[in-house]
Amino acid sequence: MGSIVDQILAGDVRATARLLRDIDDQVPTIHPILKELYPHTGRAYIVGFTGSPGVGKSSLVDQLTMHFRKQGLTVGVLAVDPTSPFTGGAILGDRIRMQRHFLDPGVFIRSLATRGHFGGLTKSTNDMINVLDAMGKDMILVETVGVGQDEVEIANSAHTTVLVTIPGMGDEVQAIKAGIMEIGNIFVVNKADREGSRKTIRELMNLIELGLRHQESKGWEPIIVQTEAIKSKGIEELAEAIGKHREYLLSNEQLRLQDALIKRARSQLLELLKDEAFKALLSRIEAGGTSLDSLVQQIVDKTADPYSIVQQLLAQELRCL
Repeated sequence: MGSIVDQILAGDVRATARLLRDIDDQVPTIHPILKELYPHTGRAYIVGFTGSPGVGKSSLVDQLTMHFRKQGLTVGVLAVDPTSPFTGGAILGDRIRMQRHFLDPGVFIRSLATRGHFGGLTKSTNDMINVLDAMGKDMILVETVGVGQDEVEIANSAHTTVLVTIPGMGDEVQAIKAGIMEIGNIFVVNKADREGSRKTIRELMNLIELGLRHQESKGWEPIIVQTEAIKSKGIEELAEAIGKHREYLLSNEQLRLQDALIKRARSQLLELLKDEAFKALLSRIEAGGTSLDSLVQQIVDKTADPYSIVQQLLAQELRCL
């Protein structure tokens, strides 16, 4: 039996599942493996799905997985579930909904918990994307937790971002106005058989047109797709829209795709830097004989304020570097 890296590069499902579990648990031994796998990434196409709970993201991902498999493409699915406030674990609803794919060797599905991380993804999502990429998946579909308009991280992790809404959620359409051009490349009005679908489409068209007016160059014009995921309607049109955005990124001598890759690499680098710097700083503080609990107690007792404590700690630790 080869190393875990060789097993993952060969598409071994069990080895991949073990590594993803260790990534989610932040086991320290994962870093050498991730370093070795990284040169083998960059082949998969990553599609992110975001939107409020109940709009049908999981059903769309399920139907698209089936569509891509019929085209002979392999698919990896990362479904971020909300964390239980009692157990700290994920609800894992997506695994239940996508269970018909479990016996398909060309599909790998992993649910993971947010564990308190904001932005719709988890701290480990980008690492997991890289593992599935190195594993050889052609398409990687990432479904965010579904908490609302704060889910902007997916735009930095995916090549194509799909924002899903449904008729009757006018407030949600207004809420995404500020970042509509940055977040969504494709807008899906799911459950389009419901009353109010035309009104929702009209609102989206107006917001997209408003966003395009504020751009210096027209660039990519977001596509609106109507679907009824439960009835498998509009899935082919959605797949075609994803394909058009991919062609757009690959046009112009791949400069647009390069821009997308730079944005993703920058986001991942800053996230890792922030995480490692925080852990290193906390470790140095505790090693110096100052406990976090004592600092918290000072704030509670009003003998110190959090702003002064942070400034003092940073000044002290940065001088020591």
